[in-house]
Amino acid sequence: MNVQPYRDQSVHRPPLPGGLQLAFAESAADVRAAQQLRYAIFAGEMGARLHNRIPGLDHDAFDAHCHHLLVREALTGQVVGCTRILTGDSAPQAGGFYSQGEFDLGSILSLPGRFAEIGRTCVHRDYRNGATISALWSGIASLVAAHGIDYLIGCASIPLGQDGMQAQAIYAGLAERYLSAPELRVRPKTPLPRRDGIARADYSLPPLLKAYLRVGARICGEPCLDEDFRVADVFILLETRQLERRYARHFLDRAA
Repeated sequence: MNVQPYRDQSVHRPPLPGGLQLAFAESAADVRAAQQLRYAIFAGEMGARLHNRIPGLDHDAFDAHCHHLLVREALTGQVVGCTRILTGDSAPQAGGFYSQGEFDLGSILSLPGRFAEIGRTCVHRDYRNGATISALWSGIASLVAAHGIDYLIGCASIPLGQDGMQAQAIYAGLAERYLSAPELRVRPKTPLPRRDGIARADYSLPPLLKAYLRVGARICGEPCLDEDFRVADVFILLETRQLERRYARHFLDRAA
């Protein structure tokens, strides 16, 4: 597999708090380690229907065009968290952004500026904590600064629940606080079927979605049904200038 070169080595650093290390993939073996973790979580834990040809790996046509960010356990080198980033410069070679398979992004991609898409993010169950999420954001911030990215986009998943009612209830709560301006709405290609009489309920948000919202992301409209992963996806838009100060510092450090 070809691996997207990433020349900014400032993301390579000594162990982070929690005994973690952060680096971008530099070899096909690095990417396979991320694909193995993705398979274990998406297929093993979530029961997703993956269209993989290589047993034990979650892989697709986008992987060859993405930068793969890896969080490793410092002592063993085991990959315990990962995400992939597709820049606007590489998206045409990949056939577009992954999100375009689920949403009509015309209103978003007409914005002036540079885009990057975050996707396939996952964390090993034993490392689902603030330290791992912070490590991933640190690496994302370094790439944003290096490439002059203005907008981060991506799909964040929410559980369906019975007949999609949990997803509808979560979305209703999110829409009250985090919905984008009307001119920045997207249209799902497979809308989540509407249910009447959805009761408000206090469902916990998935950690990844919570992390997006914490740094200023907006939800750009109704969810799309992802039947393969058995979830509903909401489209996320994050202006990089909206990032909270603790992540903006990573921008400034890398740019300097």
